Amino acid sequence: MEVDFLRNQHVKFFKRCLLMLPNGLRSLDTSRLTVVYFAISGLDLLNALDEIESEREPIIDWIYSLQLLPDLNGSNLNRCGFRGSNAIGNSLNVKKPGNINNYDSAHIAMTYTGLASLIILGDDLSRVNRLALIEGVRALQQPDGSFCPVIDESENDMRFVYCAACICYILQDWSAMNIPKVIEYIQKSVTYEGGIAQGPGLEAHGGPTFCAVATLSLMGKLSVALNSNQLAKLRRWCIFRQEGGFQGRPNKPADTCYSFWIGATLKILDSYSFVNEEENMKFILSTQDPITGGMAKWPDTIPDPLHTYMGISGMSLMDIEGLIPVYPALNISLRATKRLYNIHEQWKSADR
Repeated sequence: MEVDFLRNQHVKFFKRCLLMLPNGLRSLDTSRLTVVYFAISGLDLLNALDEIESEREPIIDWIYSLQLLPDLNGSNLNRCGFRGSNAIGNSLNVKKPGNINNYDSAHIAMTYTGLASLIILGDDLSRVNRLALIEGVRALQQPDGSFCPVIDESENDMRFVYCAACICYILQDWSAMNIPKVIEYIQKSVTYEGGIAQGPGLEAHGGPTFCAVATLSLMGKLSVALNSNQLAKLRRWCIFRQEGGFQGRPNKPADTCYSFWIGATLKILDSYSFVNEEENMKFILSTQDPITGGMAKWPDTIPDPLHTYMGISGMSLMDIEGLIPVYPALNISLRATKRLYNIHEQWKSADR
């Protein structure tokens, strides 16, 4: 039986995510900015941003309230960027930035999603302290080339390398990262199968494979970092992840989010033509909730903001009628990406 794409229910789902989260998702409250990004970018891909036009400016102000700014002597630059939620509450009406203290710092994923959300909403980034954000990113790079999410954090892997690359690309300033070390880290994370792991010596996985390939693409180093044989094995590894929908690694079930992670990787590699779009679409639609809207990780499970957004973003790769095309490397719409390029031109003109 053919299943319809429940666009209107998904619009309502994203609008609810902007106002409140169900009890089962309360653990996401500290990373509220990422949830807002999923909702805003999802509405953008659904061509439904007009549904939140009256809330646009309050949301922009709320996002800026999460920007951690330098103190008077600049001693806290290594902590600057965006945090995931506001220290004095998560209301979208909160407009005052929180003060930085010794226990507070930006998170690299929140900085990326904060910047992306501002661009999608049509903000010109004029209130972003670009120099402070770059210093905040610079402080997170590790000797092996990888990045941590926050200062003094031991966790480091390919996810945060990607976030750093997106921030540098958006701000048009690559001085925050040692690019040769990043390339070396990615090269060491390529596995014998051809996929890419979270770090050297680990198992190839769809998420870090996307993060590594998108990072190299944003840096313009894809064909420099990986030779033709490695690229061929990488394409093959990605193509073999489709089993109706896409799995993240061999011998695992298909999962909605990998329709984007693997699909976007194949787009960047100019190999998306090998995807069976009909089977992929069938799997994604099978995860929809016809009552609440939203998409889940698997069929007949509870939908959540991440899988709903990634499912729709994965569909956008297939040029589905009614969806705005996504720019794979940044995971925002092509429309928002063009807006970013206009901002870049304005910065260039101001610097002349």
